[in-house]
Amino acid sequence: MSICDDTLLCNFPKCRTKLSGFAWVTACSHVFCDQHGSGELNRSPAICPACSSTLSGKLDIVRTELSPSEEYKAMVLAGLRPDIVLDISARALAFWSYQVHQERMYQEYSLSRAEAQLKQMEKMLSQQNQSRELELTAMRGEIASLKKVMEEYKRKYSEVSERLMERNRQYQKLQGLYDSLRLRNMVVGVGERDTLMQPGHQDFSCGAPRQGSPQRSPQFFSSGLDGDGRFFSCLENDGAKTFFHFSSPTRDISRPLIRKH
Repeated sequence: MSICDDTLLCNFPKCRTKLSGFAWVTACSHVFCDQHGSGELNRSPAICPACSSTLSGKLDIVRTELSPSEEYKAMVLAGLRPDIVLDISARALAFWSYQVHQERMYQEYSLSRAEAQLKQMEKMLSQQNQSRELELTAMRGEIASLKKVMEEYKRKYSEVSERLMERNRQYQKLQGLYDSLRLRNMVVGVGERDTLMQPGHQDFSCGAPRQGSPQRSPQFFSSGLDGDGRFFSCLENDGAKTFFHFSSPTRDISRPLIRKH
């Protein structure tokens, strides 16, 4: 706001709007819009909303028109001495200069406050960036370790895949051997079944068919004087009792033999 500006701002802290039409001017060199001036300065006693000064005089608060008509300009200072006119003008210019200075101080205060907030935000941003950098570094290390683990898993997977392929090849080989042996056993079983179908080739001792060989039966009777001896000797070799080994009933020796006539 420069001295050449023809617009004042409302000095109410929460308003700060450009003034137009009518304004409320106080003896403490503050100006307010028509809304806040009529609402805050009509109390008794009146308190300045800007500096909290007590405004108890009759002319301490004046409601003035900011854009007066030409008739008002021609008659407001008419008839006054030049020194009075100059004094009124000097006071009006001092009021304007104070408003410009106040606005500049307010803008400087707002600027310093914004700079302080900016520094605080930059500090917070720097701290956040540092924390993000630390997190990023930690995540990069974790990614590197996970890559190592993944490479180890890939290596183990390739080893297991090779083992599995080798086991599959061995399984296929064993399956082929098993199939060939089963087919061979089936062929042998069919041959043995055909052999069993032939008469005179059943082995009763073990139940398995085998090629029968003619056996000679023992020669119990032969011509000659010692034929009986050969017969009984054959029985004795086989563990059988001869006829003469069977004992006759026991006879009482004490009884005399009575011969019947």
